[in-house]
Amino acid sequence: MAKEGVEKAEETEQMIEKEAGKEPAEGGSGDGSHRLGDAQEMRAVVLAGFGGLNKLRLSRKAMPEPQDGELKIRVKACGLNFIDLMVRQGNIDNPPKTPLVPGFECSGIVEALGDSVKGYEIGDRVMAFVNYNAWAEVVCTPVEFVYKIPDDMSFSEAAAFPMNFVTAYMMLFEVANLREGMSVLVHSAGGGVGQAVAQLCSTVPNVTVFGTASTFKHEAIKDSVTHLFDRNADYVQEVKRISAEGVDIVLDCLCGDNTGKGLSLLKPLGTYILYGSSNMVTGETKSFFSFAKSWWQVEKVNPIKLYEENKVIAGFSLLNLLFKQGRAGLIRGVVEKLIGLYNQKKIKPVVDSLWALEEVKEAMQRIHDRGNIGKLILDVEKTPTPLMANDSTETSEAGEEEEDHEGDSENKERMPFIQ
Repeated sequence: MAKEGVEKAEETEQMIEKEAGKEPAEGGSGDGSHRLGDAQEMRAVVLAGFGGLNKLRLSRKAMPEPQDGELKIRVKACGLNFIDLMVRQGNIDNPPKTPLVPGFECSGIVEALGDSVKGYEIGDRVMAFVNYNAWAEVVCTPVEFVYKIPDDMSFSEAAAFPMNFVTAYMMLFEVANLREGMSVLVHSAGGGVGQAVAQLCSTVPNVTVFGTASTFKHEAIKDSVTHLFDRNADYVQEVKRISAEGVDIVLDCLCGDNTGKGLSLLKPLGTYILYGSSNMVTGETKSFFSFAKSWWQVEKVNPIKLYEENKVIAGFSLLNLLFKQGRAGLIRGVVEKLIGLYNQKKIKPVVDSLWALEEVKEAMQRIHDRGNIGKLILDVEKTPTPLMANDSTETSEAGEEEEDHEGDSENKERMPFIQ
């Protein structure tokens, strides 16, 4: 007990000295024990509060250590998804408390193993789902959310793989039961999920893919789908002109009035799946008007009408399936199938661009503008473009700004590394 008391006092003294920016006092622990006073720090993107881009900061935080059943991963790359933008705005059900580190997927190298972890070794190359905290140099996550990656898969590809391809696979094959000769309508065909859907559809014979996307993306993605329409055009009439009966599967990440349009396009025994609501995001911050408009435009579904027309309506949320509904085992089986397809050269993640952690605001703006073709990746080791290097203020864990150049970003050209 006396020894424990001395250690506690020493730890407290080191914490005080660390907060003051001092080195630990001489005689402090040098055995690598996990005390805050001598714990290593890491960089992480921190969301200080819900709102606009100015709520994001690059901060220094204490490095986490794996608990029982967890792996510690030295992160090489992180995926950026539209859901991260909605989280930043607080535009989700039951948002978590801030400050928080955003991000739900990453890739990297196993650095340490918690107790009871089997099947992995230090040095393994992996990709992982993380329940927040992915946008950092180091993450810890339960072993059931971690997957080894093929030797020829880059870290940026691995970070682009889990969310997009698992979502696409689950919707097509587990929910809608895609089979030979069927037809699929996918919105945002140029995005990460849209491109994953197109590739997976190509693994089934004679599948017709209708896609909507911004006109400027058409040249780049025209070979990935059968028929491509402008996202602002009357795609319902365009689809029916080609296929009078409509389609077998509608994959909708937009919501709003697209719900009614999607249901109207379904053939008998067709399936409409909602997996996002990006129409609710219009400005940089959460808009009650956009939320209300999108909600009002959603067609009110009559179960009797579904029964009479032999139509199916479904929803899909991968994050809820993983972190709230305990289906990690199901997802692991899907990931194994997808890695098999990758090894057979049948699918390959499409990476739009690589961004440094310091460039997270610019990266998030690009996805807000729907400017990406494929996935945006935060590359932890990337050196920021000089014009952006000072744009994301670096802070201490306490949130005190070390330097601030906010306001300059209006005139800064975005210059990511484009794959």
